[in-house]
Amino acid sequence: MISQAIILAGGFGTRLKEVVQDVPKPMALINGRPFLDYQLNYLKSFGINRIIFSVGYKHEQISDFFGSDYRGMQIEYAVENEPLGTGGGIKNAFQYIKYGTALVVNGDTLFEVNLNDFYQKHKVNSASISLALREIEDVSRYGIVETDDRYRIIGFAEKGAKSGRGQINGGVYLIENEFFERNNFPQRFSMEKDAFEGYYDKQNFYGFPYQSYFLDIGIPEDYKKAQDEFTKLGY
Repeated sequence: MISQAIILAGGFGTRLKEVVQDVPKPMALINGRPFLDYQLNYLKSFGINRIIFSVGYKHEQISDFFGSDYRGMQIEYAVENEPLGTGGGIKNAFQYIKYGTALVVNGDTLFEVNLNDFYQKHKVNSASISLALREIEDVSRYGIVETDDRYRIIGFAEKGAKSGRGQINGGVYLIENEFFERNNFPQRFSMEKDAFEGYYDKQNFYGFPYQSYFLDIGIPEDYKKAQDEFTKLGY
């Protein structure tokens, strides 16, 4: 099973400034606890025991809080001295992934994917990259991921290009170490645009749908919603 995860925790929290100030977005407090605390407990429940935080903005706040060992999980930090984009941040963190498969999750989104099931599907299909997809009522805020009947990714629609019900990128990925070894990316790039959209038709990219709990705290309305809903999660 999967045992190592990268958490993208370098966000500025620009859209949350009216309710959260002077902290990295993943450190925003939910009922007195940083969002990342819930994320780590969720990962720990599936046996993840090694975490690489991809950090940048005010990263000392994260490392001071979580240290190098948090509740039995080994913690390491891949620091961006300048913003590298989502792809650059993941690639930079992969210097700590020496072999095999890594789980990658957004540090401002909790998506309760069954990670054992997700990993099994990834391996059965010999995928280079797998995305956990969430079906929602209105995709306009996120964009759409399109798959065939075998869950192979066949296309993407830009954020705002479509509305209504559809499958979105839930911000939970499984990525093989060799993906970055065999493909030449610059230091700074977008994972969504340059890697996912640029390579889905050339390599084995899959998208597996899950209907489990999903919340992105990136806007004030959903950050406030988390204060109520996270009390029921049990992490």
